[in-house]
Amino acid sequence: MAVSVYDLTGRTAFVTGAASGIGRASAVLLAEAGATVHCADRDPQGLHETATLIKDRGGTAHTHPLDVTDGAQVKHAVESCERLDVMAAIAGIMHSSPVLETTDEDLDRVLNVNFKGVLHACQEAARLMLAGHVRGSIVTMASGAVDTGGPGLLCYGAAKAAVVQLTKTLATEVGRHGIRVNAVAPGWIRTPMTDRHDDEAQAHTEALMTRMAPLGRVGAPEDVAHAVLYLASDASAFTTGQILRPNGGVAMPW
Repeated sequence: MAVSVYDLTGRTAFVTGAASGIGRASAVLLAEAGATVHCADRDPQGLHETATLIKDRGGTAHTHPLDVTDGAQVKHAVESCERLDVMAAIAGIMHSSPVLETTDEDLDRVLNVNFKGVLHACQEAARLMLAGHVRGSIVTMASGAVDTGGPGLLCYGAAKAAVVQLTKTLATEVGRHGIRVNAVAPGWIRTPMTDRHDDEAQAHTEALMTRMAPLGRVGAPEDVAHAVLYLASDASAFTTGQILRPNGGVAMPW
């Protein structure tokens, strides 16, 4: 029983941001659990690599090159699934600028991807689940940035805080239909998105995050993917509107 609750055999999952990092790790793990996985991203080559990883391990994958900021593209791709059991809305971008130097263009760009892109995925997933009377699971990707302020992270943190509010609100609206909506708020994870500094700066940042974490290390994409699988599976059947924090203990909010 302990293992079978994680079994997604016969189910269909849709993962945005699947071309790399947390999205790729989540897509691969959901496929290993038995799901047919639809992988979406604006990076066609990365999508191909993710799909190849899934197929080489005996799984089933379909690819959807798209921009999550375009609601029509998201709608078309999600509707092509016909049935949907799991949505993992993971696509996101990083931006850093001091508050006094942040432009409208900066804020709009980050909100369009990190919030509106998640909103589009949630809306289309919920519509398809409701139409098919599927007691599905929607998993959004927030961030440890929602638990504390950080220099330069206004746009990113604000967008991720909006994702948390979206998650909780949608959970209250679709729960009576058996659809669960939860968020994952990772700490520092070593991904292509966080690897945006030169080697010396990257090593300094990771050393700092390692010292701050009670577990004494930074995270890997697979650490977050296991949280996504938990929320996607029947193991979390009584969990909705919650924020799961795989962060090494850096933040411990009430």
